[in-house]
Amino acid sequence: MITRLLAESRTWAFVGLADNPAKTVHDQARRLQQRGKRIIPVHPDERPVLGERAYASLAEIPEDVRIDVVGVYRRSPFAGAVIDEAIARGAGAVWLPLDVIDEAAAERALAAGLDVVMDRCPAVEWARRH
Repeated sequence: MITRLLAESRTWAFVGLADNPAKTVHDQARRLQQRGKRIIPVHPDERPVLGERAYASLAEIPEDVRIDVVGVYRRSPFAGAVIDEAIARGAGAVWLPLDVIDEAAAERALAAGLDVVMDRCPAVEWARRH
């Protein structure tokens, strides 16, 4: 599944992505953008990041934009709410990076038909598979 998500996904919404190059989420989004993925920053500040328009929430992203993967770059206690938003928005998958774990929310996502990757780094997984 990880190989498929990295190879076939086109649009990643990064929840928690602000214009701060020192943050891990910024680095991950930049790396995927450099590999041809469209990134959509999702942050309450709504400031453009990496040349892309930002949205305050997943719900504010236009309905005609298909979200293949939602990167959940929030601490574990807040991940469940983001995953519920991803389910409601009709995303194809949720990706929780290293040390972000919410088993109950992951089960809800799986039950709703989303793919779930948890406690994994997209850059590390990309390097392993390419």
